[in-house]
Amino acid sequence: MATDDGRDRTRPATIYDVARMAEVSHQTVSRYLAGKGGIRPHNRERVEAALKALSYRRNYTARSLATNRTYRLAALGYELSGTSPGKVMQGASEVARQAGYSLDIVSLDPMNDTDIGDALDLVQNRDIEGILATAPTETLDRALETLTLPVPTVVVRDADLFERPGSREQAPIGLPALVKHLTDQGHRRIAHLAGPPAWVAGQQRADAYLRAMREHGLEPLPIVSGDWTARSGYAAAPDILRLDVTAVVAANDRMALGLIRWLHEQGIVIPGEMSVVGYDDVPEAEFFYPPLTTVRLDFHAIGAAAMRSLLTMIEHPDVEARPRFPLPELVVRASSGPVPDSK
Repeated sequence: MATDDGRDRTRPATIYDVARMAEVSHQTVSRYLAGKGGIRPHNRERVEAALKALSYRRNYTARSLATNRTYRLAALGYELSGTSPGKVMQGASEVARQAGYSLDIVSLDPMNDTDIGDALDLVQNRDIEGILATAPTETLDRALETLTLPVPTVVVRDADLFERPGSREQAPIGLPALVKHLTDQGHRRIAHLAGPPAWVAGQQRADAYLRAMREHGLEPLPIVSGDWTARSGYAAAPDILRLDVTAVVAANDRMALGLIRWLHEQGIVIPGEMSVVGYDDVPEAEFFYPPLTTVRLDFHAIGAAAMRSLLTMIEHPDVEARPRFPLPELVVRASSGPVPDSK
């Protein structure tokens, strides 16, 4: 049975069918599918509409044979069941798929030397064209630094993202924005519930806390560390309360959740007697009791940006390919408020 344009319905659409419907040359369709520039905007729109109308599917096997390329990528990830790492990989995978690449995701324990070594051996022995790696710990970061990889590689290091000090004219972002939010509310004794020091983000956010407190003319308090889990936030709560504070900046939302539960159990009112803020803006943060003030990170966009950078390195090696990550955003909710009158 034929379609309105005379094409056999049982036959998959080809680039010639797309070109005919879009009223462009098949070379234009080919350039679009290859991700190349030089296509006029109105032609691009017509090609995209035709691809959608014809439910066009690329023949990746034929493309690989014709180009002598695999169009396979590898990604090193961790805690993929967790919200943040999983979203990074989801964003990267979607961009890779849209560009016609397959993405092999290799999960590892970033604190385990043997696990890291096995994962690196695995990706090096695959016929891949590029590697995307997340380096949440100093251990994994050092392993990647000493590795000579034969293909383009993008490493997402937390330290590359948001907390580096900027000029005084710039509005504070990330953890400094949380400290400023609390000082604007009159808080002066602000504690930091840090992540594990072996993790780049843990050390990075602890350093940002120290710097931000001093910039506001305040003496930083002794840092209490957890391990990113709600349980560790709960366990750390007594040590934090002994610091005689009116506000706590937790290095992630899950530790803030554990801290909040302990405070509730002690009858401490949030935010009337204690303000608590977090970091990451996990989907559940707005449903904490009370809803959590935090910093929103778009992990999906971070993964997508890293993958676009990797694809640029592969397809256009002469083009600058540094990822452009989205900036974090302060989200103010009910868990933070003015310093108590008695303080």
